[in-house]
Amino acid sequence: MKNTSKNNYSEKNNKYNYSPDSKINSKNTNSSKKNNRFPLKFSKNKGVNNFNSVNKNNFSTSKTRKPIYKSNLEAFNKDQDIYQEHSNKKNFDDWIWGKHSVFEALISERPINRIWCTSEIFSSDKFYILLKNLKSKGVLVEEVSWSRLSQLTFNASHQGVVLQQASSKTISLEKLIDFSKKSSAYPIILALDGITDPHNVGAIIRSAEAFDCKGIIIPQRRSAGLTGTVAKVAAGALEHLPVSRVVNLNRALEELKKNGFLVIGLSGDGQLSISKFHEKTPLVVIVGAEDKGISLLTQKKCDFLVKIPLKGKTSSLNASVAAAISLFHLTSN
Repeated sequence: MKNTSKNNYSEKNNKYNYSPDSKINSKNTNSSKKNNRFPLKFSKNKGVNNFNSVNKNNFSTSKTRKPIYKSNLEAFNKDQDIYQEHSNKKNFDDWIWGKHSVFEALISERPINRIWCTSEIFSSDKFYILLKNLKSKGVLVEEVSWSRLSQLTFNASHQGVVLQQASSKTISLEKLIDFSKKSSAYPIILALDGITDPHNVGAIIRSAEAFDCKGIIIPQRRSAGLTGTVAKVAAGALEHLPVSRVVNLNRALEELKKNGFLVIGLSGDGQLSISKFHEKTPLVVIVGAEDKGISLLTQKKCDFLVKIPLKGKTSSLNASVAAAISLFHLTSN
């Protein structure tokens, strides 16, 4: 039995070439095959011409590979140039960073749009009370990592806190309600829901002021703040229109209802045409983002959902255009 197993084992070795000699032979065989397969590196005989002529018909030739590599490299360089150009053009005119500079801006009560800080800064004795009060007034205060701040400021010496100034001061919701009721028997206030494009916000503010709207309500989150871009697009209207930035839009709508305001939302799915709405009462008009519209939770707070009837094939309008058309109809009644 022992002899038989040895014979079987030796047969296996012979069958699968497991002997040391066979390994050497296999290496030589493979290397010779490789040499024969790629003669371009070792000789300039006729075989090279034949090899090249065959490869001309293939997609994986050196000629086709080279321009693909070049185009990829050019695309990469182009992306790098675009990123560099973007970083150079980023406007930091309304940004402040560094502990001392930000602290001085906070105590001077400048209008503030947004603050980014680390958790250490937020919980520090110097900043905690100031940041907490600002947050309750609608200023967006975000706790972020050190690396995120470095990314925002392109590795500036931020010391853990960055502030973006606003182009105009905001007022509380209570003050906005009082002001609107004193200035008109049937005031109209616009509320923005999820409009993050500063160009749209600026255009809405411009239209709202032109149609004698009494104020704008902007939620703390999911909305563009009163940045320099918003002020520029608004073309001066921001100086004449009060803005209230609220922590929670739905709670703000409940407060407005308690003060006699009727809440209507602009929606493509609304059952009532804006031209047929003739209610004479203080109004809050909610404008949603053109892609998502008004959120479902906010729709439930609306007393009416109205639509702008469209006659063409276009299914929706830009948010600022929809706001302007709606204000025209509501103020013409």
